[in-house]
Amino acid sequence: MTTGAASAFGGTMLPNHQLDPNQKMLVTADQMEYDTQAETVAAVGNVQIYYDGSTLEADRVELDRKANVLRASGHVRMKEKDGKIVTADNLELTQDFKQGFINSLRLDTPDKTHFAAARADRTEGNVTVLQNGVYTACEPCREDPTRPPLWQIRAKKIIHNQDERMIYYEHATLEFFGLPMAYFPYMSSPDPTVKRKTGFLAPDFFTSSQIGYAVGIPFFWNIAPDRDMTITPAYTSKQGLLMQGEWRQRLINGSYAIRAAGIMQEDKEAFMNNASDPLPGYRDNRGAIQTTGNFAINQFWSFGWDGTLASDRTFLRDYDLIGDSVTTKISTAYLTGQGDRSFFDLRGLYFLGLSVTDNQDTIPIVGTLNYSKVFDKPLWGGESGFKVNLTSMTRDEAAFLGTSSLWSSGGATGVPTGSCTLANPNAAQCLLRGAPGDYTRLSGDLYWKKTITDSWGQMWTPFVTARVDVASVNVGALPYNYMYGPTLPGQNPLQSGSEDLIRAMPAVGVDYRYPFISMESWGTQTIEPRAQIIIRPNETDIGSFPNEDAQSLVFDDTNLFEINKYSGYDRVEGGSRANVGLTYTANVNGFGTLSALVGQSYNLFGKNSFAYGDMANTGLESGLETNASDYIARVSYSPTSNLELISRFRFDNVDWSLQRLELQGRVAVDKLSVSVTYGRYEAQPLLGYYNLREGVYTTASYKLNDFWTLNGGVRYDIAQSEMDYTLLGVGYKDDCFTLNFNYIQDYSINGPNSSPVTKLMLRIGLRTLGESGISTSMGSGSGSGSSNSLFQ
Repeated sequence: MTTGAASAFGGTMLPNHQLDPNQKMLVTADQMEYDTQAETVAAVGNVQIYYDGSTLEADRVELDRKANVLRASGHVRMKEKDGKIVTADNLELTQDFKQGFINSLRLDTPDKTHFAAARADRTEGNVTVLQNGVYTACEPCREDPTRPPLWQIRAKKIIHNQDERMIYYEHATLEFFGLPMAYFPYMSSPDPTVKRKTGFLAPDFFTSSQIGYAVGIPFFWNIAPDRDMTITPAYTSKQGLLMQGEWRQRLINGSYAIRAAGIMQEDKEAFMNNASDPLPGYRDNRGAIQTTGNFAINQFWSFGWDGTLASDRTFLRDYDLIGDSVTTKISTAYLTGQGDRSFFDLRGLYFLGLSVTDNQDTIPIVGTLNYSKVFDKPLWGGESGFKVNLTSMTRDEAAFLGTSSLWSSGGATGVPTGSCTLANPNAAQCLLRGAPGDYTRLSGDLYWKKTITDSWGQMWTPFVTARVDVASVNVGALPYNYMYGPTLPGQNPLQSGSEDLIRAMPAVGVDYRYPFISMESWGTQTIEPRAQIIIRPNETDIGSFPNEDAQSLVFDDTNLFEINKYSGYDRVEGGSRANVGLTYTANVNGFGTLSALVGQSYNLFGKNSFAYGDMANTGLESGLETNASDYIARVSYSPTSNLELISRFRFDNVDWSLQRLELQGRVAVDKLSVSVTYGRYEAQPLLGYYNLREGVYTTASYKLNDFWTLNGGVRYDIAQSEMDYTLLGVGYKDDCFTLNFNYIQDYSINGPNSSPVTKLMLRIGLRTLGESGISTSMGSGSGSGSSNSLFQ
């Protein structure tokens, strides 16, 4: 074996990048041949040349000094400094490597993309032309490398321009498993090393009965490293040209984006239900503007926004610009701060209803401020802090909800629509879900608590809280019959007019726990009785404060021991109360964990807040409105981390009839994952739920192998004996290809007694080339409405 020096073969070796001419070259071979007359130098047999991090291997490498050409032949393999690997039968290059050709070439890049060709020619040092070439981003089959990959592009010419970092294909055919599927006279794609490149992206397709067939071809403009723009003209067969654009920019401390879409509709008549019932899309010009942003002021503070402005409430859904499950688009601007023991959030909220049944005048504009602080130093050995909430809102029209099927549009025997249609509604038959006018409330909540464990192991937690609410209320005109007409026991209808209110709610109490722990050979078990006593005055001004943020009240194990069980600030729990419960937990070796809780709440003395409804009847029929509440229980069992079962119950405190039942299960066994939710809720006519609600929602996913996945979901309304929602899907994902197909049938979007919306969605992604999709809607997307969810 003989070694040579760099001078024998020149200063550069490989074609695709610049090498350092000052680096030394190491040549190893079985022998070296010198021909002084022909002026050639050849390395023969197991040739290996190392130069500046690159390697050339071949059976023979010859340098022709006269022709200034380097020839390599026999099992040629080049590994470049950047990781690319080129294999060929033979290779010929000029000494400076700006021109040359390679026969029977295969190029493997570090990012797992592969080129192959019968011949490759290189010119000007930056353009490589592959004759009869093939490109793919799929790895060869391990069992049979000769088998065609999942997909590949076969072209008469594949031209790689390194300066432009682009690949051009002439007379190209897209093949799947070696079978031709699509032909393109000309196409191009960025170099696989490019993350962002100006050019056309894969098209998207969409169809619906109102817009016809639509195809959008996005054009991506890589303006600079910190900004880009995507322009997507989409042609629709019925409505004409829909223009879309998105601008994105990244700044030093954050980023923002602006998206816009607009169309001059050619057939607005497609958005007519009938001659007297136009849908929101019945207009000539439609469009929307959306923008998002998030910026960091420093390590503690940030601000941002997410805004949407649309010509009408169904535009985004009609043209497939928003998810089908989105029924409300929330626009917000915010300022947040996060400290070690404090949190600040200031934001404005605008809710855009996206359903036909939405009335924007009944939807409020809201501003909120929330601040919480835990004091650094203990006070009397305990934890103390405070919370502040400021809410200001305005609404143009009152939002009523019917509470009697007699007054629903369905008639005495029909199915209630969930809206009150009386010309002059009264509180006995209609809830006021949203008050008209202006409402501003400032709430402050100060607390102190300390846990003391005595020598017996009993845990005593005394606590003190003080809450003050100050409000300015300006309620617009309400129907006379609502304010002064018939009411139900415990109701407090809101009154029209302006008023300044102040409300205070101090409370003292103690929380007691006594855990008994038993350690046995089979595991451990814990029994913990718990009791909580709260002493406080009665709640005042019930019904005077508009209840906007505390309408959701579900009495269960999660809020049994809450000092204030209301979900928001507009109501505050008053009256002295005792909350009691018993928790049992067992960890059994080889069996898993079993946990159970039973409890009840008692109004000791004073006014029971939950027996007095507000404009939304919150508290009534909650299970807390009687002096002794309904019984609540929870049982959960988890034998392994892959299986969990949870059940929650609420039983009537008098006859033990089941008022509320929820069963939830989650299991993952090998390749199968299943989740099931079952709900059964007795009628609550005072809250707008007229009949028994019962249903089940199931989702499942099964992994067929490393690549294929099946998924599905079903929501079945047992009370109505009908399917409410169906999802069937299949997905494929490997190192070079993704596919997702979903079939969705949703009965809840258009409301009760309406035809379902059916949607088919297909998306295909080819690694390094992009992703494209097609979706079709059957049924009126513009006819989408809203309905009460079963699982509330």
